[in-house]
Amino acid sequence: MTARIYISGFIQGVGYRQFVKKIARQIGLNGWVRNLSDGRVESLFSGSREKIEKAIEECWKGPFLSEVESVNVQWEKAEKELRSFEIL
Repeated sequence: MTARIYISGFIQGVGYRQFVKKIARQIGLNGWVRNLSDGRVESLFSGSREKIEKAIEECWKGPFLSEVESVNVQWEKAEKELRSFEIL
């Protein structure tokens, strides 16, 4: 399974991308995370639905000092196999 996640709130400049990378690696997901110019963070998770849902729960929490307002999820069909989790 693959899920594209859009997170909004006070999340840039507080270590949010590093937080997502740490969570994804702990859970065992592949993909990436990046800042968007509109202030949101976008992430692509690839793995089992159960693991992705667990990561989404963690995205709502965020790191210390972050204030997550929304987490929008778009489930997708995997286009290509991802082998690691990276910050773009």
